[in-house]
Amino acid sequence: MADAPYEIRYEDEQLLVVDKAAGIVVHPAAGNREGTLSQLLAQFTVDDLPGEQQRAGIVHRLDKGTSGLMVVARTAEARTRLQEQIAAREVTREYLALVEGRPPAKSGTIEAPIGRDPRARTRMAIGGSGAREARTNFTLERALPDTTLLRLQLDTGRTHQIRVHLRAIGHPVVGDPDYGRAGMLGLERQFLHATRLRFPHPFDPAREIDIVSALPADLAAALELAERISST
Repeated sequence: MADAPYEIRYEDEQLLVVDKAAGIVVHPAAGNREGTLSQLLAQFTVDDLPGEQQRAGIVHRLDKGTSGLMVVARTAEARTRLQEQIAAREVTREYLALVEGRPPAKSGTIEAPIGRDPRARTRMAIGGSGAREARTNFTLERALPDTTLLRLQLDTGRTHQIRVHLRAIGHPVVGDPDYGRAGMLGLERQFLHATRLRFPHPFDPAREIDIVSALPADLAAALELAERISST
Protein backbone atom coordinates (compact mmCIF):
# COMPACT_ATOMS: atom_id res chain seq x y z
CA MET A 1 0.00 0.00 0.00
CA ALA A 2 3.05 2.25 0.51
CA ASP A 3 1.85 5.85 1.00
CA ALA A 4 -1.54 5.33 -0.67
CA PRO A 5 -4.53 6.14 1.57
CA TYR A 6 -6.18 2.79 0.85
CA GLU A 7 -5.94 -0.43 -1.14
CA ILE A 8 -8.92 -2.28 -2.60
CA ARG A 9 -8.76 -5.88 -1.38
CA TYR A 10 -12.11 -7.07 -2.78
CA GLU A 11 -14.58 -5.60 -5.24
CA ASP A 12 -17.85 -6.59 -6.88
CA GLU A 13 -20.97 -4.76 -8.07
CA GLN A 14 -22.34 -4.39 -4.53
CA LEU A 15 -19.43 -3.76 -2.21
CA LEU A 16 -15.74 -3.13 -1.64
CA VAL A 17 -13.35 -4.24 1.07
CA VAL A 18 -10.60 -1.65 1.48
CA ASP A 19 -7.41 -1.67 3.53
CA LYS A 20 -7.13 1.82 5.06
CA ALA A 21 -3.79 3.38 5.85
CA ALA A 22 -3.23 5.11 9.18
CA GLY A 23 -3.50 8.89 9.09
CA ILE A 24 -6.57 9.21 6.88
CA VAL A 25 -9.92 10.27 8.33
CA VAL A 26 -12.98 8.24 7.32
CA HIS A 27 -15.69 10.96 7.48
CA PRO A 28 -15.45 14.74 7.01
CA ALA A 29 -15.45 16.58 10.34
CA ALA A 30 -14.17 19.81 11.86
CA GLY A 31 -10.52 20.15 10.86
CA ASN A 32 -10.79 17.35 8.30
CA ARG A 33 -13.15 18.53 5.59
CA GLU A 34 -11.28 17.32 2.53
CA GLY A 35 -9.38 14.23 1.43
CA THR A 36 -11.32 11.84 3.65
CA LEU A 37 -11.74 8.17 2.83
CA SER A 38 -15.46 8.50 2.17
CA GLN A 39 -14.81 11.27 -0.36
CA LEU A 40 -12.10 9.25 -2.09
CA LEU A 41 -14.42 6.22 -2.31
CA ALA A 42 -17.45 8.15 -3.61
CA GLN A 43 -16.31 7.38 -7.16
CA PHE A 44 -17.10 3.70 -6.59
CA THR A 45 -20.75 4.07 -5.56
CA VAL A 46 -23.19 3.24 -8.33
CA ASP A 47 -26.36 4.50 -6.61
CA ASP A 48 -27.23 8.04 -5.58
CA LEU A 49 -27.23 7.50 -1.82
CA PRO A 50 -29.55 10.22 -0.39
CA GLY A 51 -27.94 12.20 2.40
CA GLU A 52 -24.75 10.19 2.07
CA GLN A 53 -22.65 12.38 -0.18
CA GLN A 54 -20.20 12.93 2.67
CA ARG A 55 -20.14 9.27 3.68
CA ALA A 56 -20.28 7.37 0.38
CA GLY A 57 -21.19 3.80 1.34
CA ILE A 58 -19.34 3.68 4.67
CA VAL A 59 -21.16 1.37 7.10
CA HIS A 60 -18.55 1.23 9.86
CA ARG A 61 -15.44 3.25 10.58
CA LEU A 62 -11.88 3.20 11.83
CA ASP A 63 -10.15 5.95 13.79
CA LYS A 64 -7.70 8.18 11.92
CA GLY A 65 -4.74 6.48 13.59
CA THR A 66 -6.05 2.95 13.08
CA SER A 67 -5.19 1.01 9.93
CA GLY A 68 -6.84 -1.99 8.32
CA LEU A 69 -9.93 -3.44 6.73
CA MET A 70 -13.32 -1.85 6.15
CA VAL A 71 -16.31 -2.96 4.09
CA VAL A 72 -17.94 -0.28 1.92
CA ALA A 73 -21.32 -0.46 0.20
CA ARG A 74 -21.57 0.52 -3.45
CA THR A 75 -25.38 0.59 -3.58
CA ALA A 76 -28.17 1.69 -1.25
CA GLU A 77 -29.47 -1.88 -0.92
CA ALA A 78 -25.99 -3.18 -0.08
CA ARG A 79 -25.65 -0.48 2.57
CA THR A 80 -28.93 -1.55 4.19
CA ARG A 81 -28.04 -5.23 4.14
CA LEU A 82 -24.53 -4.69 5.48
CA GLN A 83 -25.86 -2.51 8.30
CA GLU A 84 -28.32 -5.28 9.17
CA GLN A 85 -25.52 -7.86 9.17
CA ILE A 86 -23.40 -5.72 11.47
CA ALA A 87 -26.35 -5.21 13.83
CA ALA A 88 -26.97 -8.97 13.83
CA ARG A 89 -23.26 -9.59 14.56
CA GLU A 90 -22.80 -11.54 11.37
CA VAL A 91 -19.70 -9.52 10.48
CA THR A 92 -16.52 -10.65 12.25
CA ARG A 93 -14.13 -7.74 12.82
CA GLU A 94 -10.76 -8.80 14.21
CA TYR A 95 -8.05 -6.41 15.37
CA LEU A 96 -4.46 -6.76 16.55
CA ALA A 97 -3.36 -4.46 19.35
CA LEU A 98 -0.10 -4.28 21.27
CA VAL A 99 -0.89 -3.23 24.82
CA GLU A 100 1.12 -2.16 27.82
CA GLY A 101 1.65 -4.89 30.42
CA ARG A 102 -0.21 -8.18 30.37
CA PRO A 103 -3.92 -8.83 31.01
CA PRO A 104 -4.61 -11.24 33.89
CA ALA A 105 -6.23 -13.84 31.60
CA LYS A 106 -5.39 -15.36 28.21
CA SER A 107 -8.86 -14.50 26.97
CA GLY A 108 -11.85 -12.56 28.17
CA THR A 109 -14.61 -10.09 27.45
CA ILE A 110 -14.63 -6.43 28.40
CA GLU A 111 -18.19 -5.22 28.84
CA ALA A 112 -18.69 -1.60 29.86
CA PRO A 113 -20.84 1.20 28.39
CA ILE A 114 -19.06 3.96 26.48
CA GLY A 115 -20.11 7.57 26.01
CA ARG A 116 -18.63 11.00 25.40
CA ASP A 117 -16.07 12.10 27.99
CA PRO A 118 -17.61 15.19 29.67
CA ARG A 119 -14.13 16.57 30.40
CA ALA A 120 -12.78 16.24 26.83
CA ARG A 121 -15.27 16.24 23.97
CA THR A 122 -12.88 14.57 21.51
CA ARG A 123 -12.50 11.56 23.79
CA MET A 124 -14.77 8.77 24.98
CA ALA A 125 -15.06 7.31 28.47
CA ILE A 126 -16.61 4.43 30.37
CA GLY A 127 -20.05 5.61 31.48
CA GLY A 128 -19.67 8.94 29.70
CA SER A 129 -22.42 11.18 28.37
CA GLY A 130 -25.00 9.18 26.39
CA ALA A 131 -23.22 5.92 27.20
CA ARG A 132 -24.27 2.86 25.20
CA GLU A 133 -23.48 -0.79 25.79
CA ALA A 134 -20.13 -1.95 24.44
CA ARG A 135 -18.49 -5.37 24.39
CA THR A 136 -14.97 -6.35 23.29
CA ASN A 137 -13.56 -9.89 23.26
CA PHE A 138 -9.81 -10.51 23.48
CA THR A 139 -7.36 -13.41 23.28
CA LEU A 140 -3.64 -13.37 23.94
CA GLU A 141 -1.68 -13.63 20.69
CA ARG A 142 1.89 -13.14 21.93
CA ALA A 143 3.24 -12.40 25.40
CA LEU A 144 6.32 -10.22 25.90
CA PRO A 145 7.75 -9.14 29.27
CA ASP A 146 6.59 -5.52 28.96
CA THR A 147 3.84 -5.68 26.34
CA THR A 148 1.25 -8.12 25.00
CA LEU A 149 -0.09 -8.61 21.48
CA LEU A 150 -3.85 -9.17 21.64
CA ARG A 151 -6.35 -10.31 19.04
CA LEU A 152 -9.70 -8.63 19.57
CA GLN A 153 -13.21 -9.01 18.23
CA LEU A 154 -15.95 -6.41 18.46
CA ASP A 155 -19.53 -7.30 19.39
CA THR A 156 -20.45 -3.61 19.19
CA GLY A 157 -18.91 -0.67 17.37
CA ARG A 158 -18.68 2.35 19.63
CA THR A 159 -16.29 5.21 18.90
CA HIS A 160 -12.79 4.40 20.25
CA GLN A 161 -14.23 1.21 21.76
CA ILE A 162 -11.10 -0.95 21.84
CA ARG A 163 -8.89 1.88 23.02
CA VAL A 164 -11.26 2.91 25.82
CA HIS A 165 -11.89 -0.66 26.96
CA LEU A 166 -8.20 -1.57 27.07
CA ARG A 167 -7.37 1.55 29.04
CA ALA A 168 -10.21 0.71 31.44
CA ILE A 169 -8.59 -2.63 32.35
CA GLY A 170 -5.21 -0.98 32.84
CA HIS A 171 -3.59 -2.06 29.57
CA PRO A 172 -3.77 0.84 27.13
CA VAL A 173 -2.78 0.40 23.50
CA VAL A 174 0.92 1.09 22.96
CA GLY A 175 1.50 4.54 21.46
CA ASP A 176 -2.09 5.71 21.96
CA PRO A 177 -1.93 9.54 22.08
CA ASP A 178 -5.37 9.87 23.71
CA TYR A 179 -5.69 6.93 26.09
CA GLY A 180 -2.10 5.82 26.69
CA ARG A 181 1.44 7.07 26.14
CA ALA A 182 2.22 8.61 22.77
CA GLY A 183 5.46 7.74 21.01
CA MET A 184 6.11 4.37 22.60
CA LEU A 185 8.38 2.12 20.50
CA GLY A 186 8.88 4.99 18.08
CA LEU A 187 5.25 4.95 16.94
CA GLU A 188 3.46 8.04 15.66
CA ARG A 189 0.04 6.49 16.32
CA GLN A 190 -1.60 3.73 18.34
CA PHE A 191 -0.66 0.08 17.67
CA LEU A 192 -4.11 -0.96 16.44
CA HIS A 193 -4.83 -2.70 13.13
CA ALA A 194 -8.06 -4.15 11.72
CA THR A 195 -6.52 -7.40 10.56
CA ARG A 196 -9.47 -9.55 9.46
CA LEU A 197 -12.96 -9.02 8.07
CA ARG A 198 -15.24 -12.03 7.57
CA PHE A 199 -18.94 -12.05 6.66
CA PRO A 200 -21.46 -13.80 4.39
CA HIS A 201 -21.95 -11.87 1.18
CA PRO A 202 -25.12 -9.80 1.68
CA PHE A 203 -26.53 -10.89 -1.71
CA ASP A 204 -25.27 -14.50 -1.62
CA PRO A 205 -25.15 -15.75 2.00
CA ALA A 206 -23.66 -19.09 0.93
CA ARG A 207 -20.52 -17.23 -0.19
CA GLU A 208 -18.24 -16.00 2.57
CA ILE A 209 -15.98 -12.98 2.23
CA ASP A 210 -12.86 -13.50 4.34
CA ILE A 211 -10.02 -10.97 3.98
CA VAL A 212 -6.85 -10.76 6.09
CA SER A 213 -4.49 -7.77 6.30
CA ALA A 214 -0.91 -8.11 7.55
CA LEU A 215 0.53 -5.60 10.00
CA PRO A 216 1.75 -2.48 8.15
CA ALA A 217 5.44 -1.62 8.24
CA ASP A 218 5.34 0.80 11.18
CA LEU A 219 3.52 -1.66 13.45
CA ALA A 220 5.67 -4.59 12.35
CA ALA A 221 8.78 -2.55 13.16
CA ALA A 222 7.40 -1.59 16.58
CA LEU A 223 6.62 -5.22 17.37
CA GLU A 224 10.12 -6.25 16.33
CA LEU A 225 11.55 -3.55 18.57
CA ALA A 226 9.39 -4.72 21.48
CA GLU A 227 10.71 -8.25 20.98
CA ARG A 228 14.33 -7.05 20.87
CA ILE A 229 13.91 -4.95 23.99
CA SER A 230 12.34 -7.87 25.82
CA SER A 231 15.24 -10.20 24.99
CA THR A 232 17.94 -7.97 26.50
